[in-house]
Amino acid sequence: MKAYVAGVGMTKFEKPESREWQYWDMVREAGSAALADAGISYGDVEQVPVGYCFQPSTAGQRAVYELGLTGIPVYNVNNNCATGSTALMLARQLVEGGAADCVLAVGFEKMKRGALGGGTDGGDFATSPVARHYGIMAARHGFEMTPPTAQIFGDAAREHMEKYGTTEAQLAAVAAKNHRHSAHNPNAQFQDVYDVDDILAARVVHHPLTKLQCSPTSDGAAAAVVVSERFARSRQLAGRLVEIVAQAMTTDTEDSFASGSCVDVVGQPMSRAAARQVYERSGLGIEDVDVVELHDCFSINELLTYEALGMCEPGESGKLVESGGTTYGGRWVVNPSGGLISKGHPLGATGIAQVAELVWQLRGTAGERQVPGAEVGLAHNIGLGGAAVVTLLRAA
Repeated sequence: MKAYVAGVGMTKFEKPESREWQYWDMVREAGSAALADAGISYGDVEQVPVGYCFQPSTAGQRAVYELGLTGIPVYNVNNNCATGSTALMLARQLVEGGAADCVLAVGFEKMKRGALGGGTDGGDFATSPVARHYGIMAARHGFEMTPPTAQIFGDAAREHMEKYGTTEAQLAAVAAKNHRHSAHNPNAQFQDVYDVDDILAARVVHHPLTKLQCSPTSDGAAAAVVVSERFARSRQLAGRLVEIVAQAMTTDTEDSFASGSCVDVVGQPMSRAAARQVYERSGLGIEDVDVVELHDCFSINELLTYEALGMCEPGESGKLVESGGTTYGGRWVVNPSGGLISKGHPLGATGIAQVAELVWQLRGTAGERQVPGAEVGLAHNIGLGGAAVVTLLRAA
């Protein structure tokens, strides 16, 4: 059974504590928008997976109670930065498997200001779920007094530079592109435009990554209504629909750790495997894709993901972004929303917000961000610890 996205909604992503609202306020706003976009009511929804990382158990119920008290199952999902896409994947599986005809996937986050703790949540790295990942990093590069997530990705950037000759300017070109894209996104946390020199001159967080190459902490929510073909037909939803053609989630394998490389530890092998599965299941390849929303938590991860998705050969990603091949007028438009770097990164919401952007692109309703003639979109969402989700979408 096929699954379709019939409606999407999201809040503006904002700096934590910049607005007096609770997480359930965010979900009411994003969820209501998704339901209205689909042209249905909450009473039509049969099940709800809700993704978040920094709230207590059953916060999902508290959040969606703002949409209605209908007694339906609510699932609380936490998969680090891949939480939103994991909630969406559960929604798709429920529909494709015939367990439900209409599912609402929700993701939200209300975060604190400052850098993430790298998965320790105030504890020590020995008991962290990502202790093995950081152990690989420390064995090769040591452990410095910088934000740990910036350090592990920054060390991956150093390795890529040493192995392939990738330059700091090429890393900065990723951030310059995404900040430029976000200037046309009213939902983005940042809408300022910077050039490569501005990016390079910003404060260094962990060499070679500057502040403008790092995704911020953010508050926000996103939601998507996933329906079966039967439901869509009965409600006459044609014209709203975007097909989930294929989707895959992978977790760490021996390839993540065997090399001792931070490039592998931060998830490039997971992303490559997820992309391969999606291409095999759909019969489509990266050459068929028009627009991509990928997980640029740091500028280096966008370059690593180009290679994992097959957009270029290993080591060629810096040249690809520098050539303009991943912006308007190039072969693909990557992160027209501004990506995590500039749109923002409320962990639980990110994966669904990526799909919301692609739905708008494939419907042709993305306004000034519109990618001309977009028919196929790909979303990539990754979390350390680890999970990588790749979703292929097509205009129905």
